[in-house]
Formats: sequence, C-alpha cells, structure tokens
Amino acid sequence: MTNWLHQTAIAVQGFIALGGWVVGLLLALSVLAGALVLWKLWQFQGLGRDTMLREALALWDAGQQPAARASLARSPSALGQLAAQAMAAPSPDLRDRLYAETEALMARLESGFRALDAIVQIAPLMGLFGTVLGMIEAFQALQGAGASVDPSILAGGIWVALLTTAVGLAIAMPVSLILTWFEARVAAQRRLAEALVETLCGPALPQANTTAHPVERLAHA
Repeated sequence: MTNWLHQTAIAVQGFIALGGWVVGLLLALSVLAGALVLWKLWQFQGLGRDTMLREALALWDAGQQPAARASLARSPSALGQLAAQAMAAPSPDLRDRLYAETEALMARLESGFRALDAIVQIAPLMGLFGTVLGMIEAFQALQGAGASVDPSILAGGIWVALLTTAVGLAIAMPVSLILTWFEARVAAQRRLAEALVETLCGPALPQANTTAHPVERLAHA
C-alpha cells in the first residue's frame, strides 16, 4: 500500500511538472469535487425510499388515518418522519409550518450544489487559460529559435499546452452529469413534499372524483 501511494505521488508530480501549475490547480479542484460528491452521496442515503410515504399519503387521503400513521412507523426518509409528526396532530394551520420544514429540508439537500456548479464552469476555463499560456510560451520559443526551428519541439510544446484543456474538460464533464442527477433527485423530493403538504393540509378529494391523486401520479412518473 505504501509503495502504491509513493508511485502515485511520483506520477502526480510528473503530471504537474509536465502541465504546469494550472494542471496542479485543476487536480486540487478535482479533489475538492470528489469530496463534495462523496459528501452528497452520503447525505442522499435513504433518499428515494419513499414507498411508505406514498402509501401513507394515499391512505390518509382515503380517510384511513390510523393505517397511514402505522405505515410511517418505520419510514427511513426525512420526509416520512416529517409526515409522521404532522399526522400525529393534523390541522389546516400546519400548512405554513410544513412548507417551512420541507423548504429547509430541500435547502439542506441542495447544499453544495453551487460549489459543484462553480467547478463545472471554472474547470474548462482554467484548462483553456493554461492552454493559452502554454501556446504563448511555445510561440515565444519559436520566435527565439529564429531560423533553426525544430518542428518536433514546437509540436511537443503545443500538445503539452493542450493538456490543461483536456484535464479541465475531464473534470467538468463527469461533475456536470453527477450534479444533474443530484438536482433530479432533489426535484423529485420537492414534488413529493408539495404532495405531502397538500394531502395533509388541503381539502380532501371527493370520493367520486376519478382524477388520479397527486401521489399516485408521482408514483407512476
């Protein structure tokens, strides 16, 4: 293990020496992005396990309040626990409180999104900046060489300069995909939270109404 870490450190140092300080900064940015992604994955544990909550809301809307409370007794989700607390003391006055609680929960889930979005936008720009700097150095060397220009040296300088753009894109693309997935998960939770508030605090649907319940629509979405 120690030998592997030593070899990895040597490889990273060589990579930074090849690409310059911009590549080093991009690698540090990738470490930050990785830490944020791991933190969000840990925070999202249990997110999406809302089957119990959906069933409980359907039972509550059907007038089976005791069964709805019982179905949430072991709910692993934060929304499920919030619904269980609201069902223990149902009241139309809870609407504002539930909206505040659900928005606070959504805000916690969205924490770190701005940092990930900033990394997605900054990483390619930093890579392009490194490429521009490398091209400037390459053409300065070309000017200094005068008539005795070695095309292989010039080509080597150009591909090293382009390396920073490649590193920036390699960081931005996967982080962008992961961020999009996170945002989709939070959006689904927000829709479920809205259904929760309306089911517990809004007027009951008429039994003769054949329109699908919002929770059922979410379940089939």
